[in-house]
Amino acid sequence: MSVRTTRVSWSLVELDPEDAKLVTLARSARARTGAAEGAAVRDDMGRTYVAATVALPSLTLSALQAAVAAAVSSGVQQLEAAVVVTEADAVDPDGRAAAGDLGVESPVVADPSGAVR
Repeated sequence: MSVRTTRVSWSLVELDPEDAKLVTLARSARARTGAAEGAAVRDDMGRTYVAATVALPSLTLSALQAAVAAAVSSGVQQLEAAVVVTEADAVDPDGRAAAGDLGVESPVVADPSGAVR
């Protein structure tokens, strides 16, 4: 079995086309809202859920927490991939834990240009 890879931006990391799509969706969510982060997750059925950072006086969620919450509120019990677009060097611990609860231990991290780290 061969896996096709695709280059995302100028990244040195090559992703399969479905993960590259998640990077595009996460970048779009971040750009559309002007948020600090954008995230996208894919469930075990191939459905995607996208979110941006939530920063309200009464509610604060990282983009990954919000994307996982959107998936869970739709009945998802298992994720197969997660991507976070951020200027930070790593995924926040709470977002990583939320993705881990549904089976993704290592979310992909990309910078705002889409370059995967």
